Amino acid sequence: MAAIVDDLNGLPRMEPELEKKPQAQRLVEFVPDEALFRSTDGETAFATVSVGDHEETWPVRSKGMRRWLVAHFYLEDHKPPSAQALTDALGALEAKAQFGGRVHDVHVRLAGAADAIYLDLANAKWEVVEITAHGWDIISAAPVKFRRSKGMLPLPRPVASGTVADLRPFVNVRDDAQWALLVAWTLAALRPVGPYPVLNLSSEHGSGKTTTGEVLRRLIDPNSAMLRAEPRDVRDVMIAATNSWMVAFDNLSQLEPWLSDCLCRLSTGGGFSTRELYSDMDEMIFSAQRPAVLNGIEEVIDRGDLLDRAILLDLPPIAEDRRLAIGDFWRRFDAARPQILGALLTAVSTALHRAPHIRLARLPRMADFAIWTEAAAPALGWAAGYFLGVYTTNREHAHESALDASPVAAVVRALADKGRWEGTASELLAALTSAADDFTKKARSWPTTPRYLGAVLRRLAPNLRAVAVMVEFVDKRELGARRRQIILYKTDLAAPDQADQLMEVNQRSQRTQRSDGALQDDLAFPGTMHRSAGNDGGNDGPQVGNAENPLGNERNDGNDLAPVLTNGDQEGEL
Repeated sequence: MAAIVDDLNGLPRMEPELEKKPQAQRLVEFVPDEALFRSTDGETAFATVSVGDHEETWPVRSKGMRRWLVAHFYLEDHKPPSAQALTDALGALEAKAQFGGRVHDVHVRLAGAADAIYLDLANAKWEVVEITAHGWDIISAAPVKFRRSKGMLPLPRPVASGTVADLRPFVNVRDDAQWALLVAWTLAALRPVGPYPVLNLSSEHGSGKTTTGEVLRRLIDPNSAMLRAEPRDVRDVMIAATNSWMVAFDNLSQLEPWLSDCLCRLSTGGGFSTRELYSDMDEMIFSAQRPAVLNGIEEVIDRGDLLDRAILLDLPPIAEDRRLAIGDFWRRFDAARPQILGALLTAVSTALHRAPHIRLARLPRMADFAIWTEAAAPALGWAAGYFLGVYTTNREHAHESALDASPVAAVVRALADKGRWEGTASELLAALTSAADDFTKKARSWPTTPRYLGAVLRRLAPNLRAVAVMVEFVDKRELGARRRQIILYKTDLAAPDQADQLMEVNQRSQRTQRSDGALQDDLAFPGTMHRSAGNDGGNDGPQVGNAENPLGNERNDGNDLAPVLTNGDQEGEL
């Protein structure tokens, strides 16, 4: 009861206090209906709430959302809400988000939408970099939803005064070819859709493998745990990929088959499902496509399918007179990081501008990655075709690595050198076993059954094909019980070296561009780091997603003026 003054006679009288709403109801009313939504997979409810001069997006059940509700309640009542009221309010908010009809994709660190790419700086102001075909700019209200996972660290605000070459003093690479591959991987990691090549850094101890991997992580997706130890199972990998943009594993000594297969799925896209904890029927599904970096003294990637998706860098040893104290190194890097990030964003903008026009005469494995890098070439100071030559050479090394890792490959190559061979898997196993020495046959991975041999050959077939050994599996019904045949034979490699071809094409392309000023101007990379008005390229913006459409939008051809990389004297385009 509360005492108030009666206006009629000035005497106090008692009236009941105005009844307040229940705490749970008041907590729910703090969040507008339009701020609530669910993720596209329907698994998680989110809320986008105002914090000071910006907005933040949190899962409804997260600590961030709980703290936001408690803070608002305390500002009004000068006391916290009860634990039960908070629990009831979160349940109601989750239900409103799940059944309110609003659905949004929610991203971590990087996202693509319409004709732009968005990079979350993860700072206190929730600022985002918007990258378009005309440049980049820092904005405070992005049209996409970002969430903050535990361990995410902020990126510096990029500035427009650096070049990509500013990164080179902070990474240990052997030569210009390795430098080009490292930059290409970094640019691919700033693309919102894959596929993403797996970067494998290997060398002797003390060659800067860990530091180089951490530099790349700090540039794109810094985290309180920059590099992680070898995961225990697929679930660990997928959880890490779901809660960060980049996956980085340090000091690996080998890759178990399950981890190699998992990294393949992570590179080109895939998922993993498991039973939800404390339930019998509910299933949890993790799906992610992420850039990954590995390092170890040995080349830990030895299975052909992952090697086909990998970039292999063998780092040189660091001379004693080139070493720096770790504190000095990171102080210098942090000082240069805003300029390096700005230069990388300019290269991404260039790739957005040029990617719809790029045509390659041959599409290698990870074709989208190759096209994206070729599109960014002018911002990196590379001539057309230069990167493809470097990438082709690295892929050849990957094929040889896969063959060297298999005890079967050398014996198969020796058998194919003798001429065409045809027979069943059982007959081939007998032929290979008789031809192999005792040391080879004692190898752990030497096949002991025809079925296992068939699986090994199917895995090695792309690598063998790269060295002119063909493996074919045919079904000849007329042979009855022997109908399933394996054929081995050697092909002729009369074509000149592909890198030399690309260099010749590169020079011809440069001459063509110099003779056509309109072409050269239209495909030039943006002259400023920030967005400029107007559209100088004849297209309405970048599109990403495949070879002709890098962001997955409907393609706008505009003026189709791209140079065509050809093979030999026959020109054309794919």
